[in-house]
Amino acid sequence: MAELKHVLCIPFPLQGHVTPLLKLSHCIADHGIKVTVVNTESVHAQVMAANQLDDGSNPIDFVAFPDGLETDEERKDWAKLVESISRVMPGYLQEFIEKVKQQSKGNEDEQINFVIADLNAGWALEVAERMGIKRAGFWPASVSCLALILHIRKLIEGGVIDNEGIALKNDAISLSKDLPSYKSDDLTWTFPEDLTVQKVLFNWASTIVHHSTYSTSYLCNSFHELEASACGIIPGVLPVGPLLASTRLLHRRGSLWNEDSTCSNWLDQHPPQSVIYVAFGSTTIFSPEQFYELAHGLEQIGRPFLWVVRPDMTDAPVNKFHGTFLQRVRNHGKVIQWAPQEEVLAHPSVACFFTHCGWNSTLEGLSNGVPLLCRPYFADQRLNRSFVCDVWRVGLGVDGDENGVITRHEVRTKILAVLGSDEIKANCKRMKEMARKSVSEGGSSLKNLESFIELIKA
Repeated sequence: MAELKHVLCIPFPLQGHVTPLLKLSHCIADHGIKVTVVNTESVHAQVMAANQLDDGSNPIDFVAFPDGLETDEERKDWAKLVESISRVMPGYLQEFIEKVKQQSKGNEDEQINFVIADLNAGWALEVAERMGIKRAGFWPASVSCLALILHIRKLIEGGVIDNEGIALKNDAISLSKDLPSYKSDDLTWTFPEDLTVQKVLFNWASTIVHHSTYSTSYLCNSFHELEASACGIIPGVLPVGPLLASTRLLHRRGSLWNEDSTCSNWLDQHPPQSVIYVAFGSTTIFSPEQFYELAHGLEQIGRPFLWVVRPDMTDAPVNKFHGTFLQRVRNHGKVIQWAPQEEVLAHPSVACFFTHCGWNSTLEGLSNGVPLLCRPYFADQRLNRSFVCDVWRVGLGVDGDENGVITRHEVRTKILAVLGSDEIKANCKRMKEMARKSVSEGGSSLKNLESFIELIKA
């Protein structure tokens, strides 16, 4: 009888990182491999509250480690969270692996023999190497984003950026003759609104470069046909996406938020290609002025819209505003706190996705053939917008005024432009088919996943 394998998966504790690695964990477990997912205690509580994951359909276990922080307020400080988990969690991880080894003496099936860690939690790969355990990095963003980060040293040596990641020129940045050029604004650590945050982001990107040396394989939530040029300049990259619940996972979404299922019935009441879906992810923050402009723009468009408004998305007095706003749009608008996004984007009534361009959202939009309207916030979102608008041509971006505010007129104008573009619609249809084929029998991502499963079992 073949020896069973035990894989340990370690996500980085943010929604956009936890969700795709949980989906990959289910894919691995579907091949008869024991999987344990390690989260911080706060994320573990969110996952358990928002999902019914322990249904016996997959041999996945969940364990939780302290993140070293005392309050939820501290966890909103990204720099503080990164510093704390990098300091305390490697020790907890090593203790856990040793404990499993001690408890499973005489039962090799239980011992952890493979570690998959988000490269943003790359300290786990370092622990695995030190303990002699096979390992692979996981990258939840685009391959093009990973390529940019892994070439930081080349960019510094070429005089493109300085030692703090600041662009020294506004020229197009080329990593390869086959890869579309990057704009200086696309550097994933760029955050001109707060240079302290920008420094933290660049230092973290440099840490990812260091952690990448502890693995020779990088599993990515993308597909080869979408990013063939970027895949060609990263040895060991394995695109296994799109990691969508709708394609391979029997709706095991792994969200950290409670999803409002009432939107499905609401969507059923609208004609095909009629609804504007608006969602800006789990971290985007709007000023009251920007929030109101978005609301008025959606109201003035006169089309049905479904808008996800998190309670912490703005400092605007949302409850008071919603009272009058919802009354005015009651016949064509619906506002919820969190959506089952894949189901929404797969619904035939959805015509356009107004998004922050986080990679999960971008990939979900592409995979469902939905045109995108892009309003990036930070990190890789600007880079994703450039690919959406300039390379794949499946959407448009919205532009701010002289104060950086996206006006209601801009919202209305760009939504109408996206909806009226036959080129965008044709490109979306083509992307949807490419994504479908990649995870179907004989597809590139499915082949990569099967090859990786064999690597685990070897």
